[in-house]
Formats: sequence, C-alpha cells, structure tokens
Amino acid sequence: MRTLFLGLFLILSLYCGAQEAYQTIENILYRSDTEATDDYINERCRLDLYVPTDVDSFSTVVWFHGGGLKAGNKFIPEELKEQGLAVAAVNYRFYPKVKCPVYIEDAAASVAWVMKHIEAYGGRADKIFVSGHSAGGYLATMIGLDTSYLQPYDIHPNELAGLIPFSGHTITHFTVRDEQGIDGKTPTIDRYAPMAHLRSDTPPILFITGDREMELLGRYEENAYMWRMMKVAGNENVYLRELDGFHHGNMYLPAIYLLRNFVKK
Repeated sequence: MRTLFLGLFLILSLYCGAQEAYQTIENILYRSDTEATDDYINERCRLDLYVPTDVDSFSTVVWFHGGGLKAGNKFIPEELKEQGLAVAAVNYRFYPKVKCPVYIEDAAASVAWVMKHIEAYGGRADKIFVSGHSAGGYLATMIGLDTSYLQPYDIHPNELAGLIPFSGHTITHFTVRDEQGIDGKTPTIDRYAPMAHLRSDTPPILFITGDREMELLGRYEENAYMWRMMKVAGNENVYLRELDGFHHGNMYLPAIYLLRNFVKK
C-alpha cells in the first residue's frame, strides 16, 4: 500500500511540475504617449495581457468585450486560461463620449500593439487571433476586413492568424445607426458595416452565433448572409456555426470552446 501511495505521489508531483506557468500584466496603455492626450484615453485605452511564462512561440487571442459600444469592461475569459496561449483583454472608448469610428480605431490600435510587442513575451506576431462577443465581435470583424484601420500601423489584416466574432453585427452596428439618427430596427449597410468589406483574401474567419430563434433580432441571419456572400466573393476561409439552444447572452460559453479548437488547428 505504501508503494502504491508513493507511486501516486510521484505521478502527481510530476504532473503538477509539468503545469505551465502564467502571468498577467494589467492596464497596459496601448495608445502612444503622443496619442494619450486626455484622461479618457488614459482610462480606457488599456489592455490586460495574460501570457504563458514557460512556453515559446505561443498563439495570442485579442479579446474585445461586449456592451453595445456603450458599456462593459475588459476581462480574460476563464475558459481561455491555462490553455498554452496568451490573451489580450482590451478596453476601448464608448459612445456617447466618443463617436464612430473612434472605438474601431481603438480596437485597431490595441491589435497593433499586440502584434508589435507579443514577441517580447515569447509569442509569435503571426499567430494572433482576434475575437470578441457582440459589440466585441463587431469590432473584431471591422478591423479584420476593412484594411484602413490597421494601415496607420503598417499592418494589413491578412497578417492576422484568424478572426472569431461571437454574435457580432455584420450590418452597421445599431449604436452607429443611433448616432446617425437611424432606428435600431432599420438595417443599413454603410462603410461601418463588415458586410461592406467583403474580400476573397482574408485570414480564416469563424462566425459563431446563438440559436436563430433566440438571438437578438436577426443576428444569426446577418452572419449567415455575410458567410454566404464571402463565399460568393470567392473566400474559402470562412466558416459559420449556429449554437442551437443558446441565446445571445449565453452562447458565449460554448463558443469559447469552438474558439479554442479553431486556434489549435
């Protein structure tokens, strides 16, 4: 019996010793000192970086929280921790303190920061995935399809490893429509709609939504149409998943597991 317990102890010791270590660096200012010209930029243009400390060449997920472009706060999803990858959880400025496209520009600036700095932490700049839920999914898709937002940083979105928007608008976001005096139930497609930036040459994109009968308004149908039109444009790197039985709020959890599998591929 003592031999059995000793053996189990040694196995557990080896297992525990093999666990990867991680650290979190909080509230990194991703805007340059020359850009951080007011208190609101200094407050909101920050990210938390969660990184493995004993793994090299890891992938990184840039994560944008939801909240309708009006609210919310950065957080590192628990289901992305201890997975051998890094997570950059990003804050950005909100309407009505700022208006479109400032929050999209913030999202692009944060991704540029990660791409330019992640190698210093052991990650790879060519293994960066951009994701987010709801408004965060919208931001991820906008900066991944409209090439103008990363251009000031001499980055093309095709340098990203992939995009994984969770239940994001593909038409013009309802807050952007509100800024324009358009009712939130009136769909429009303008330059602030991911749908306006269809391209055949994108990084792999995984569109994920909740159940079409339980999602916000036509969120599933928006994403399905976007997926189809990307296919029509000749893009073979786009995928669509509908999570049956999950609404807009709780689709996030099963979607995280799809994200993890997508990154590992």
